[in-house]
Amino acid sequence: MRLHLRFGILPIVVTLLAGALAAQPAPNPLAPYLKETAPVLVLDHVRIVDGTGAAPQEDMRIDIEGGKITRVQSARLRNAYPQNAKVLDLTGKTVIPGLVGMHEHLFYPTPNRPKDGIQLYGEMADSAPRLYLAGGVTSARTTGSVEPYTDLAVKQRIDAGKAPGPKLHITGPYLGGLGDLAPQLHTLSGPEEAGRTVDYWTAEGVTSFKAYMDITPDELKVAIEHAHAKALKITGHLCAVGFKEAAALGIDDLEHGLTVDTEFFPGKKPGVCPNYSDAEEDLVKNVKVDSPQVQDLIRDLVAHHVAITSTLAVFETFGPNRPPLARDAAALDTLTPAAREAFYRVRSRIAENADGKSEVDAQLLKIEMQFELAFAKAGGLLLAGCDPTGYGGVVAGFGDQREIELLVEAGFTPAAAIQIATLNGAKFLGEDSTIGTIAQGKAADLVVLNGNPATKIEDVEKVETVFKDGIGYDPAKLIQSVQGLMGLR
Repeated sequence: MRLHLRFGILPIVVTLLAGALAAQPAPNPLAPYLKETAPVLVLDHVRIVDGTGAAPQEDMRIDIEGGKITRVQSARLRNAYPQNAKVLDLTGKTVIPGLVGMHEHLFYPTPNRPKDGIQLYGEMADSAPRLYLAGGVTSARTTGSVEPYTDLAVKQRIDAGKAPGPKLHITGPYLGGLGDLAPQLHTLSGPEEAGRTVDYWTAEGVTSFKAYMDITPDELKVAIEHAHAKALKITGHLCAVGFKEAAALGIDDLEHGLTVDTEFFPGKKPGVCPNYSDAEEDLVKNVKVDSPQVQDLIRDLVAHHVAITSTLAVFETFGPNRPPLARDAAALDTLTPAAREAFYRVRSRIAENADGKSEVDAQLLKIEMQFELAFAKAGGLLLAGCDPTGYGGVVAGFGDQREIELLVEAGFTPAAAIQIATLNGAKFLGEDSTIGTIAQGKAADLVVLNGNPATKIEDVEKVETVFKDGIGYDPAKLIQSVQGLMGLR
């Protein structure tokens, strides 16, 4: 009888223990990467570069509660702190808005392509989101996808607090004729499929689209119409269609700028992408930013409210010995050994001008810088992103920091460059009421820098803490968690 009772009680005890364990809160998957989690926080004695393009504000204070900025004021006022606030004395530090990356990808060119092999891009579902966030990118548009379902799933995980990463805005698969670029990319069969593709991926949850090089004018027209019918925007890395023609069709944004616009090439045929190398060489030799033709293009783009996305960071890598290797050391440590070897091999070939194009590419970078400065001065909306493609010389997050530095090299003030990388992207996304600047009532998406980028723009690389909705992430821990993985996963 006693034995029977013991065995009868055992399942009850097991059930009670299981229930007690189930009642315990599950561990926070973000915990290993968190640095500041106080619900009420004060960032005291900080320098603020607020994202509006205004001059830095010294010795300021930012109050954060419930994931939002509740007050921005001078620290000299010595007003009472909010009740139960954790106060961080950040004397000597600078706070900027979280970066809004507008040409980002969750993929990366995979190394070890065999002779006569095909180009493949690996989905960096683990490493890319962490590196973007570590670099200060708190919002990002994935401007073109090779695995849109994966991108959407990654966004869902981040939004649910299951994985670290920025607030993602997912762009659908590339739209256009893509030739033999990569088998992961689909070539449209005509205008009907362009519209059908936009409709399908809108229903799946993407919120923007990207037209690609060989898209025809008719395909682009239909894609724009279908996107706009759903209140979505479409950008383009174009070749077969010139910028002015795309603006007339209603495109919202153009990637990369003048150096990919083929409309000035004498051999250009309507609706056909010319030989790219020939078009680039002609641009370097014969097209001037201050010429009447280019100035007319700028006025036309501004009149049609077409934004331009700057991607100077990827252009730079095709010129000899840029960027300095010492500057790239931290980014290169995130690559797999094979990816790092491939990077060094191609970089050396460029430095040696093995294909005879290095100097042309160096000139293209200078021309693009001149164009972007002129476009912005004319009232155009200039956006920024790093475009981690090419031969692997641009790494998520690190490339976004470099992009800001290159905008300053192009002639923008540090405050203006930070505005391009923050507020301007927020405006294009229609989210400038909640992100993009440091102001009361906005999301506490902030980057704490150990230095002063207003006087030394390279200090944008010295990220100490990244706040997303008031939660502070440790960039070093995010980077360490994917060290040696970029190029693999």
